[in-house]
Amino acid sequence: MSHTIKHKSKLIGRIRRIKGQIEAVERALESELGCADVLMLVASVRGAVNGLTAELLEEHIRHHVVDPAHETDPAKAQGAADLIDVVRTYLK
Repeated sequence: MSHTIKHKSKLIGRIRRIKGQIEAVERALESELGCADVLMLVASVRGAVNGLTAELLEEHIRHHVVDPAHETDPAKAQGAADLIDVVRTYLK
C-alpha cells in the first residue's frame, strides 16, 4: 500500500484547507482588498503548501529510501534523519 493512500484522509483534509485559503485569496482580489492583505493571504497559502510538501517528502524518504526508526545501520539511520530535518527546515 502506498504511503499516500495510507494517509489519504489526512492529506485530503490538508488539500481542502489549502483550497479554502486559495478561495480566500480569490475573494480578497475580487473585493479589491489591499495588496498587503492579499500578500499575507498568499504567504499563508505558500506556508500551507510547503507544509504539505514537507510531509509528503518525509513520508517518501521513510517509505522509499530509509526509515530511520527501522534502519539497522546507525550511519544510514542518522543520514535519513538528517535529510528529513533538512527538508523540514528548508520548507518552513
